[in-house]
Amino acid sequence: MKKLVVLTGAGMSAESGISTFRDSGGLWEQYKIDDVATPEGWRRNPALVLEFYSQRRKQLLTTQPNDGHLALAALEKDFDVQIITQNVDNLHERAGSTHILHLHGELTKVRSTGGGEEVFELAEKDYDVKLGDTCPKGYQLRPHIVWFGEAVPEIENAIKLTEKADVFLVIGTSLNVYPAAGLLNYVPAGVPVFLIDPNDVPVYRQGVTVIRNGASEGMKQLIPQLLKCC
Repeated sequence: MKKLVVLTGAGMSAESGISTFRDSGGLWEQYKIDDVATPEGWRRNPALVLEFYSQRRKQLLTTQPNDGHLALAALEKDFDVQIITQNVDNLHERAGSTHILHLHGELTKVRSTGGGEEVFELAEKDYDVKLGDTCPKGYQLRPHIVWFGEAVPEIENAIKLTEKADVFLVIGTSLNVYPAAGLLNYVPAGVPVFLIDPNDVPVYRQGVTVIRNGASEGMKQLIPQLLKCC
């Protein structure tokens, strides 16, 4: 079974009602990045950061996987599908995909600010995390999110997956955020590359098949091509 490696970004979940960060009307127009998505913002006002992510978790409770998520999950019957996502939601999991690597963390988890940085899964619908909520060792809990300026611990695993791809697919990402955008450089020569996005995404690689559409409609167009060529 061929290995289909998929890199997904905010556009993958936009149709489900998850606010994107970089598009017009996205989250960054409502909040300053420096206030809610940096280590410095956390040190200045941890209560604001905790409230921001609690609100995002509540939003997640009102959303469902879209047809694009479901189509990726269904492809597991034909391919060894490995998803590398920049998204922090759990919509891939809820759609039924079984191999997901979260590059930028997960909304439904928190981690200790202590030296061990232990990670904890939040109970379903128990999504409010406040100052004073601590791990068993007494350290404040913080969002299990990779903030701007922090290392991306899973990038090496993502590179290893990419290097083994028989087919590589990009969905809903601007390819502006590194190191995730650099994964294209690790796709082996000769491997088919597809990109689904309604926007004009700069791709500095020859031979990429571009489908200018959203995730759901784009997957509908892609699947016959994928099954035919790969």
